[in-house]
Amino acid sequence: MHRSLSHIDPQAQVAKNVVVEPFVTIEKNVEIGSGTWIGANATIMEGARIGKNCEIFPGAVISAIPQDKKFNGEESLAIIGDNTIVRECVTVNRATNATGKTIIGDNCLIMAYAHIAHDCKIGNHSIIVNNVALGGHIDIGEYAIIGGLTAVHQFVKIGKHTMISGGSLVRKDVPPYVKAGREPLSFIGINSIGLRRRNFLEEDIREIQEIYRFLYQKNFNNTQAINKIGAEFKVSKIRDEIISFVQNSGRGIMRGYNQNR
Repeated sequence: MHRSLSHIDPQAQVAKNVVVEPFVTIEKNVEIGSGTWIGANATIMEGARIGKNCEIFPGAVISAIPQDKKFNGEESLAIIGDNTIVRECVTVNRATNATGKTIIGDNCLIMAYAHIAHDCKIGNHSIIVNNVALGGHIDIGEYAIIGGLTAVHQFVKIGKHTMISGGSLVRKDVPPYVKAGREPLSFIGINSIGLRRRNFLEEDIREIQEIYRFLYQKNFNNTQAINKIGAEFKVSKIRDEIISFVQNSGRGIMRGYNQNR
């Protein structure tokens, strides 16, 4: 431990077995759980809540104030769950008073130079690849993978178990269980490989495939597709998750690659 070479505010609550490398700054109103490692030159600012057994790599800045002119110094948090890895030079901003919390879940991997803006929420087991830029108020479901150099517009929702191609511009909501690519961003199939790796049953994967055929491949508009799905598929958790996502999409969902725009 090199705490003598770092600045740790006396009010910070840092578990005794946290390893703090040289030249780290940890401000007041910070909590860091046991077993976590803080790499050299990382900056942990006021409002950070970092869980157990995390790894914060050199140059990362956690809980800097929002890049939002409406922010007026209100108290807010940036929360990182247990067992999450934050790689070099990642920036995670704390929230505005809109939600009060920027949240990264458990067992996530945030790769180098990614930016997580204020009021974002990232689900457990998600992977945010190098140089991804997330605008404010983005909601990402669990087990999502966002490819490198992707930019995501503020207020976008990305469903769980999704995979988004590197270099994408995400302007619309991305429903759960799908793969997204091309420009403009479009449905390119379901994330069947990821679902099998996570032990989804083959019958569930077939159900997801059939539901998205109605939504993206049968020339229905969204309302027609949702009505057909509700009528022709038996009640299930997966069916209801997809219906709810589409019906509650604030920005509208991405289109199929062969649909008119």
